[in-house]
Amino acid sequence: MAKIIVGIHGLANKPEAATLAKWWRQSIAEGLSKNCGLRNHGFEFEMVYYADVFYSRPVPAQKNDEPYVKAKAGALRRYDEGFFDFLGDKVEEVIGLGLDEIKQQLGFTTKLIDRGLKKVLSDLGRYYLKEQDRATVRERLRQVLEDHHDKEILLIAHSMGSIVAYDVLRQLGRDANPPMAVSRLATIGSPIGIAHVKRKMQLEWGRRLRTPSVVSKSWSNFADRRDYVALDAHLRDDYRANSTGIRVHDDRVCNDYPDNPHKSYGYLRTPEFSEYVADFL
Repeated sequence: MAKIIVGIHGLANKPEAATLAKWWRQSIAEGLSKNCGLRNHGFEFEMVYYADVFYSRPVPAQKNDEPYVKAKAGALRRYDEGFFDFLGDKVEEVIGLGLDEIKQQLGFTTKLIDRGLKKVLSDLGRYYLKEQDRATVRERLRQVLEDHHDKEILLIAHSMGSIVAYDVLRQLGRDANPPMAVSRLATIGSPIGIAHVKRKMQLEWGRRLRTPSVVSKSWSNFADRRDYVALDAHLRDDYRANSTGIRVHDDRVCNDYPDNPHKSYGYLRTPEFSEYVADFL
């Protein structure tokens, strides 16, 4: 069966669609080459682009201060997880529960939090507050996935794109006869562990969140500890397995992109992520 990698980008305005797709492909190819020795791999790739739903014009080339750049020599490092990472995850869980209780006691409502999201992360706020924008973005991803229903799919979702991906895959799973399956789901720099985002998902998909049923082989979540968007990167405790036993696997990585550990290009060439893609291919 033919294979395809489908990507969906994250927050904020982006360069034009063709440029962004080229830079994602180059980042993935760079990681495959440097980390796995796979050079000149002609993998099929398609980008799901939705920045134009929220912005009237793409970021001009001369004003783009975070383009794709090749990694510096020795910058692509494997993450060395140890005891303090385990301890940190447990502290995050406790603090997260405490913050949820504090919000409830102080009367922070979903409406107030939505307003804050709109100010700080305007795209995410609009996704939740504007139904038409949400429907448009979801339809773009759904259409691309259905167009490739006869192929084995690896879906890579960055940042807010992971929210869109989760929602679309859950929608597909509710169809009486899902038109396709996603072999593998990779979320990178994802905010779906954050309490408010999980609450929004629970309102639509039910209290017990799980791996979407159309994910047939694996779901891996890649996060850098310094990433301000992936504040809670420990998803395994939040999302249970689907009916076929597929459960999210959390993987810490070191994003090498200069001064921005949330940047997609850095995630796409980390050693752990490259190995995941190479195994798929």
